[in-house]
Amino acid sequence: MNRRILIAGIVLLLSLGLCASAQTISLKMKPPADVLKAEKHASAGSAAKKAAPAQSIAASKSVLPDVFDGWVESGKPTPLTDAAQADPSNAAALKEYGFTGGALATYKRGGETLTMRELRFGDLSGAYGAYTFYRQNNWPREEIGTGAASDRKRVLFWKGSTVIDANFSTLTTSSASEMREIAKGIATPSGNRGLAPGILASLPQDSLVKQTTHYALGPSGYAGSGGVLPAEIIGFDKGAEEVVTANYNLRSGPATLTLINYPTPQIAEAQEALIRNYLKAGSKAQPVWTKALNESDQASLEVRRSGPIVVLVSGDAIPDESHKLIQLVHYEEQMTAIPQPTTSEVAKTSQLLMGIATICMIGAGAAILLGIFLGGGRALYRIARGKPASSVYEAEFIRLDLKK
Repeated sequence: MNRRILIAGIVLLLSLGLCASAQTISLKMKPPADVLKAEKHASAGSAAKKAAPAQSIAASKSVLPDVFDGWVESGKPTPLTDAAQADPSNAAALKEYGFTGGALATYKRGGETLTMRELRFGDLSGAYGAYTFYRQNNWPREEIGTGAASDRKRVLFWKGSTVIDANFSTLTTSSASEMREIAKGIATPSGNRGLAPGILASLPQDSLVKQTTHYALGPSGYAGSGGVLPAEIIGFDKGAEEVVTANYNLRSGPATLTLINYPTPQIAEAQEALIRNYLKAGSKAQPVWTKALNESDQASLEVRRSGPIVVLVSGDAIPDESHKLIQLVHYEEQMTAIPQPTTSEVAKTSQLLMGIATICMIGAGAAILLGIFLGGGRALYRIARGKPASSVYEAEFIRLDLKK
């Protein structure tokens, strides 16, 4: 009887072990509710971290110092919390460039005054676009920050995701070096926020007139920087993502290239046909031609597409040179390999099922071997004592040794 209880106990323990193994494997396949909740909270935390940069940009500290090079801040700086406050007449363009905040400060040094306006944007592309929006083509170039230009007593430069617009009461030979000190305190953003606009790589560099490139992310920025085409023809409402215009000095005359980047080649193809028909309409075109189109040599106007980019050449150069210039624009898609998992989900599932089957087979084999060992040992023991191997048919009775 004791042996039967022992065998039953061993078999029960093996069964419990198999169940525990199967439960452990199933937990790997489907996490319990508390694990799912933890993953949900972790995902929420990740989303919060992704949103954190945008919040930190808006709330970042101003780079305008209290004192520098003898300049002393006059009163507290004025925070610029929205585009309308930063520049009421160009608020729509600032919003398109991703304006996030800024500050306006006034400085004094002796009898001189200096007013500096700081404009911060969500990324490097926005700051570069805003800089090209405010900078005019005839402004001399300065060596300040990433790019700079001056106009009489005004100095405009950008670095990272920040644009500084400085207006001096008196411009001196040391004004540029003073602005370089300000530029040293501006950090350059990292990651995607620190990437330059990719469309600039498609601009031909031969004969390019420096300080004439304008970068727009919306209709207001494009129209405000003197675009060649009407903003309605560009198709910002149809997905136009960015537009670059630049001037070139060709042998026969000046020319202007306009590059429009669309999300897909299919959209670009449709917009190319629309722009070509618009140019063919001439004086009957609606909306009416811009000043830049009317002043261009009609025979030199040409449109072509390279991938998702639509290119327009305009200006006074002869058709042959204009054609060569527009043919220099080439879009090359850069493919980046995305690492793929070495084991597919189907393979993982099959491996899991094979693991369960293997555990079950091992458990069953162990139970059989244990049964043979214990049962065979008991049978041999009974035979050695002269009894039948099995006790199934053996009559058992209880004897009571009672004394009278």
